[in-house]
Amino acid sequence: MDTALQAVLFDMDGTLVDTERLWLRVVEEEALGLGIALTDADLAFVLGRAIDDSAAHLAARSAGRPDRARLGESLERRFTERVRREVVPMPGAVELLTALGAAGVPTALVSASPRPVVDTVLDALGRRWFTASVAEGETPRTKPFPDPYRAALTTLGVPPAACVAVEDTPTGITSAEAAGCSVLAIPSHTPIAPAPRRTVARSLLDVDLALLRRLVGDPGHDSAL
Repeated sequence: MDTALQAVLFDMDGTLVDTERLWLRVVEEEALGLGIALTDADLAFVLGRAIDDSAAHLAARSAGRPDRARLGESLERRFTERVRREVVPMPGAVELLTALGAAGVPTALVSASPRPVVDTVLDALGRRWFTASVAEGETPRTKPFPDPYRAALTTLGVPPAACVAVEDTPTGITSAEAAGCSVLAIPSHTPIAPAPRRTVARSLLDVDLALLRRLVGDPGHDSAL
C-alpha cells in the first residue's frame, strides 16, 4: 500500500530563501578581517552548518586565534541584519507553500540557523505556512545529525516514512536521511547525486504536490528531474 504524504519539512537557507549568498558574504567579510584567505573547501564547509561550527572553523584557520564565542556572535549579528534587509524567497517557494497549505499538508522549517534568523524568515515568508520550526540550539545536536528533523517529526506527530525533506546541501541531506525521511534535493553550490529515497530537482519551480506525494508513495525512488 502506498504511503500518504503527511508533511513536508523544508530546510531554510538556500532552499526556501536566497540567504546562502548573504551568509557567504558575511563569512567572507569576517575572514577578511581575520586575515584568512578562504578556499572553496572553506566555503563548502560553512554551507548548511550551524554558526557555532562555522565560527570554530574560522577561528582554527586564523593565525590570531580569535575568541570563538565572540566570533560566533559577530557572525550571527551580521547575518541577521543582512537577512532582515535583503531576504528573498527562492523561485517557486511561495507557490509551493501555497499549494501545500491549500491541500492541508503540514510543513515545518528545519534550519541550522539561530532562532533570530529563522524568525526573520518566518515573518518574511508568512508564519501561517508553517506548523513547526526548528532552529540552531534547540536540539542536542544540529545538522548533519538527525536531531533537528526528528524534533520536527515529533512536533508534527508524523512518521518519517510519510514525509519529504527538501534540502540543498550534503550536510542537510545527511541529517534528513538519518532521520528516515525521503529527500528532495535542490543543489545550491555543491553537486548532489540521486540515491535511494533521494530525488534531485533543479529548482522549486520543478516541484509540485503530485511529485511530493509520489516520493513517499514510492519508497525506492532514485531519480533526477
